[in-house]
This record gives sequence, C-alpha cells and structure tokens, in this order.
Amino acid sequence: MMRDLTETKDQIKVGIEKAVRGEHDKWQIGITNDLEARKAEHKTKGHATKDWTWWQAKSLEDAREIENYYINEKLGKKMKGGTGGDLENTSVFVYIFLAR
Repeated sequence: MMRDLTETKDQIKVGIEKAVRGEHDKWQIGITNDLEARKAEHKTKGHATKDWTWWQAKSLEDAREIENYYINEKLGKKMKGGTGGDLENTSVFVYIFLAR
C-alpha cells in the first residue's frame, strides 16, 4: 500500500505561513505538475529560487485555490506569482521560493 503524501489546503497554508514568517511580499508562489522542470525554468529566468519549498496538493482545484489566496486574497500581503497555468488534473504541487 502506497503512503498518501498529499496534504490538505489547511496543512499547506500552515506550511507556507511558517516558511514566509509574515514576509509574503518577498516570496513567489506557483503550482506545477513537474517540480524539477519548473524550478529550472525559474532559474533560467534569473530567479535564485532560494529556500525552494513544496507541498503536494490533493487536487488541482486545491492547488489553484491556495495560489489564488496568496496572490490575490491575502490582505495587504500579496505574494509574487501568477495564477493560471495549463496543467492537467494530475499530481500537482504548490511551491514557494524566496524571490530575489
């Protein structure tokens, strides 16, 4: 039996809050179904991807809700990033990194 490594929306939000320590505007958030490729893409765009951290969401819908919350709804503490992405409903990850 495989262990379920996915986390709930609340568990992911708790993890993000612990990582950013109230400094949301210094971090970038995104979603992907390929962590290695996405991190490499950020690096080629000149992002340092310092403190890269990720969580596996239970669904694409959950991942999109979390990303949207931190980009558009976190009052006065917008994280960098863009909502969207052309992902299929496969394993999906929420990632953050210190944007420098």
